[in-house]
Amino acid sequence: MPARDADLADLALLGEVALEAGEIATRYFRADPRVWDKGDGQGPVTEADLAVNTHLHDRLRTARPDYGWLSEESDPRGDLSRLEQETTFVVDPIDGTRAFIDGQPGFAHALAVLRAGQPVAAVVHLPALSLTYAAARGAGATLNGDAIAATTRAEAEGATILCARPALDPVHWPGGLPPVKRQFRPSLAWRLALVGEGRFDSMLTIRDAWDWDIAGAALIATEAGATVTDRHGRALSFNRADARNAGVVAAGPALHGILIAGLGGAVGQHRQEGQGNGA
Repeated sequence: MPARDADLADLALLGEVALEAGEIATRYFRADPRVWDKGDGQGPVTEADLAVNTHLHDRLRTARPDYGWLSEESDPRGDLSRLEQETTFVVDPIDGTRAFIDGQPGFAHALAVLRAGQPVAAVVHLPALSLTYAAARGAGATLNGDAIAATTRAEAEGATILCARPALDPVHWPGGLPPVKRQFRPSLAWRLALVGEGRFDSMLTIRDAWDWDIAGAALIATEAGATVTDRHGRALSFNRADARNAGVVAAGPALHGILIAGLGGAVGQHRQEGQGNGA
């Protein structure tokens, strides 16, 4: 099968399975699901996360048994068999678990297919908000089936940025903190998708970001015209043993350059991205 056809076939599969995941999560949402702390600073996990993860694994691996598997809830740092596969699923069953626990609707199912370490098909689905973002390599990005595009803002003053409050601490900005307007959303994948949608001009996370939080949404933002890199301005790379990148910066090309210049191209040592919490 030609690569483009394979990417589109994988996108169709991800879209179908993401909707099924949403149906499962909705049964637990605002229904007092059981919650555990994963320990080691990894944050909480709920019975909904586990139920969705099981469904995604069963459906996707049955459909594509020769693909590797990387999920936040499937021993991601212990099982490295995925590194032997050319093509790999990477999923976050529920991105924004703390929001899910609190009854906030801004949680997402983040699904992607990686080939040679790069995303080629992606879906970010927010069932409580009836939002489905999707993209395939070279085919553009959509929201609920309609094409989306990132903004082309070329100046920082007045630009909107999705980030946690600590990310705008001047200590991280040796090149100068741009005069942006901060907002926040609980799911890291959703923040990237919102940049692709053009609802916000940019997003930023200083802390290291796990593949399952960003791989699919990075493709969505990129296919919508945004530039997406790590916090140093380097290209993102996925499905490595460590399974994380050094933060994320996403914006239209001109604004992205301004943000990277402000960050100085390097921002020192930072705490890693909390698993599953989109912080």
